[in-house]
Amino acid sequence: MNIFTAEGLTKSYNEKPLFTGIDISLSEGQKMALIAANGSGKTTLLRILAGRDTADAGKVSYRSDLRIGYLEQDPYFTPGASILDCIFEPGHPILHAIGEYERLLEMGEDVDHVALQDVMNTLDSLNGWDYEARAAEVLGRLGIHDMDKKVSEMSGGQKKRIALARLLIEDHELLLLDEPTNHLDLDMIEWLENFLRRQNKSILLISHDRYFLDGVCNTITELEDGKIFTYNGGYAYYLERKEEREAQERSTIDKARNTYRKELEWMRRQPKARTTKSKSRQESFYDVEEVAKGKKSEAKMQITMQMNRLGSKILELENVCKSFDNKLLMENFSYTFKRGEKIGLIGRNGAGKSTLLNIIMELVKPDKGRVKSGETVVYGYYSQQGMNLPEDKRVIDVVKDIAEYVETGSGNWIGVSQFLNHFRFTGAKQHVYVSKLSGGEKKRLYLLTILLKNPNFLILDEPTNDLDIVTLNILEEFLEGYQGCMLMVTHDRYFMDRLVDHVFVLDGTGDVKDIHGNYTDYRSIFEQGGKKQEIPKQIEEKAVVKQEAPAKKKTKLSFKEQHELDTIEKELAKLEEEKKKLVERMNDTSLSHDDLAKAAIDYQKTEDKIDEKTMRWLELQE
Repeated sequence: MNIFTAEGLTKSYNEKPLFTGIDISLSEGQKMALIAANGSGKTTLLRILAGRDTADAGKVSYRSDLRIGYLEQDPYFTPGASILDCIFEPGHPILHAIGEYERLLEMGEDVDHVALQDVMNTLDSLNGWDYEARAAEVLGRLGIHDMDKKVSEMSGGQKKRIALARLLIEDHELLLLDEPTNHLDLDMIEWLENFLRRQNKSILLISHDRYFLDGVCNTITELEDGKIFTYNGGYAYYLERKEEREAQERSTIDKARNTYRKELEWMRRQPKARTTKSKSRQESFYDVEEVAKGKKSEAKMQITMQMNRLGSKILELENVCKSFDNKLLMENFSYTFKRGEKIGLIGRNGAGKSTLLNIIMELVKPDKGRVKSGETVVYGYYSQQGMNLPEDKRVIDVVKDIAEYVETGSGNWIGVSQFLNHFRFTGAKQHVYVSKLSGGEKKRLYLLTILLKNPNFLILDEPTNDLDIVTLNILEEFLEGYQGCMLMVTHDRYFMDRLVDHVFVLDGTGDVKDIHGNYTDYRSIFEQGGKKQEIPKQIEEKAVVKQEAPAKKKTKLSFKEQHELDTIEKELAKLEEEKKKLVERMNDTSLSHDDLAKAAIDYQKTEDKIDEKTMRWLELQE
C-alpha cells in the first residue's frame, strides 16, 4: 500500500528545468534513497514531498492522517529557544513531560524531588516510558546534553543533531531525511544506521554515504537529466543495474546515429511532394533523430597526475605530545612515513584528528616532540578552514593562475579546461564566477587548486563533505592512481575503505594505535576484541592480510558457531525478560530518584546487549 504518490511533478528555477513530469511513490515500510548529482533538484523534490515547496505542475497524494517528519539540511529554530524547547514541543503532552523529566535528571543532587515525582506520575498516566527510553537512547547516542542551553549558541553541526534527535524521538510514520549523516562522527553514523534499519517506518532519504545507503535502504531512486530511475535493491545492486542501463543506452544511441546518417541523406534527396510511403518514412526519421541526438554517457576518463619526486626521507614524528584544555590528545606518538602510504585517521569528534594534521603542517606546535619533513616533500593540504577562493574570478581563471597545462602520469600534457571537465566543471560552468558556485562546487574547485600544485604528500581533512556521489566516485578513481603519500580524515567509510592501507586510531586518551587494513578491517578487529572503545592489545600491531580472491562461501555452521547460535537464542530470551522487568521497575512510582536513574541506565545497557546479540544471531542465521 502506497503512503504517498507523486505524479507528473515538474519544477524549474530561473527558467532551468530541474525535472519534468516525474512520478515517484513510497509504500508502507519501504526505505528509499534518492541520489543525484549536485544541482539536479533532489533537495527541491524532497521539500515538495514534505510540503515545504510547491511544484510548477503535478500533484502529491498522501494517505490520510499520515504523520510526516522532515529533516532539512539547515534546520531553523526559534531565536532564544533552548534544546529542551526545540526537541520536546510543548503541544505534545508526552514529549513535553519527557523533556521536563530529562531536564530534572540533569540536575543531579539539586533536583526538585516533588517536581520529579509529578512528571513521573504524568508519564505513568500517559504510558510514556517507551518514549522516554527512546529519548534517552537518541540523546545519549547523539551527544546531546545540557537541555537548558540556547540553540543560538550552538554550531551548525550541533543544530543538525538536535533536529535529527527531535525527529527520531517523535512518532512519525514517514521520515524524509536530507543528509542525516552530516556532522556525525563514525560511531554516531553506525548507530543511526542500525536505529533506522530496525524502525518499522517508511523512509525517503538523501545521503552520499554509500555504506549508510546499503545498510538502511532497500530501494535506490536516481534523479538524472530530469528523469527518475528506480532500482529495487541496495547501493551495490544499483551500481550493477545502472551500468547495464547505460551500456544499453549507448548501444541504442550508436545504432540510431548510424540509421540517422543514412536517413538524413534520403531526406535531403527527396522532392517536396511526398507520397504516403515517404511521409511515413519521414515521420520515422524524426523519431530516429530524437534518439540519435540523445545524451550519450561518455566512457570514463582516467587521469593520473605527474607529481614532484619524493626522496627517501619523507616525514618523521618523534614522541609527539599534545593536550588541549587539560585533555590529552596524543602522548609520545612516533611514526616514520614510507613512500606511497595511504593512511586514514579514526576517532570521535574532539579526539585530535585535525590537530594531528595541523601539527604535521606546523600550524599547531606540539607540547613535546619533533616533526621532521624531508627536503623533497611538497604538501597539499585540504582543510575546511583553508578554503579561500577569489569570489570575483571565473572558475577557469582561478585554475589558470596555477597552471595552463597539466602533466599526466603517462607524461602527456592536457589543458586545464580538459582537466576541469574531468571533475565536472564542463562547458559554460568553467566561465562562471566563483561567487555563483554552490558550496559543494566551491569545495570541489578548492580541491582542484591543491591537486594542480603536484603535491607528493596529500593531507585531506574531510574532503568528502558536500560532494555528491558522482564526484566522490571521480575523486576516488583519481586518488587510487595517486603515487604519493596520503593522510586523510573522513567520515565516509566507503571512501576510506577504497583508498587507505592502514589507519591511525585516536582514542581521546593520548594513545594512537596503528591498525593495518582499511576501516572495515578495523571494525572487524574492534568487534573481535569484545569491548567497546578499546582495541585488544595483542592484535594492535598485527597486520590484517587482505585476500586477493573472495573466500569460498560457507554453507554450514561449524560446531562452535552452532553452539554460539544456540547460546545466543537463550541469552536473548533472558535479556527480553530482564528488559520487561526493568520497564515494570521504572513504572514503580515508589522508587527513589537514584533507583530510577539506575534502572534507566540498566534498561539502556540491556537494550544495547539485545541489539548486539540480535545482529550476531542474524549473521549466524545468514
